[in-house]
Amino acid sequence: MDLYNGEIIAHQMARRPVFELVPSTLRAALSQIACTAELIVHSDQGWHYKMKPYREILAQRGVKQSMSRKGNCLDNAAIESFFGTLKAENFNLEAPNSLEALEAGVDDYVRYYNHERIELRLKGLSPVGYRLRNTA
Repeated sequence: MDLYNGEIIAHQMARRPVFELVPSTLRAALSQIACTAELIVHSDQGWHYKMKPYREILAQRGVKQSMSRKGNCLDNAAIESFFGTLKAENFNLEAPNSLEALEAGVDDYVRYYNHERIELRLKGLSPVGYRLRNTA
């Protein structure tokens, strides 16, 4: 998630915790960003964010790593808020009936959230609309 506009830069899913998902998603996110010289990537203190291959990807692109303080969920408030919104707007009324439906629902919601869902703090624009308006 880009804290500038709340845009989900990259996301991937797996049916079990696998390390390769994390660097793969990080590479996908970094491929969307031209200049990473002053970029900070923030995460919780999950084991996968401490692994050498993950840290090497950050170092190769000159990206600074930031991690939440132990036991402090407020450090990750932006992404936690997104997950709450995703669940409330997409899954509370009707639970998916399969893993495939869940995965498709998340993909569809991220697309909607980035391109269509307006936010008052973004002057009534979607995250992508706000970015495009301010970087043109």
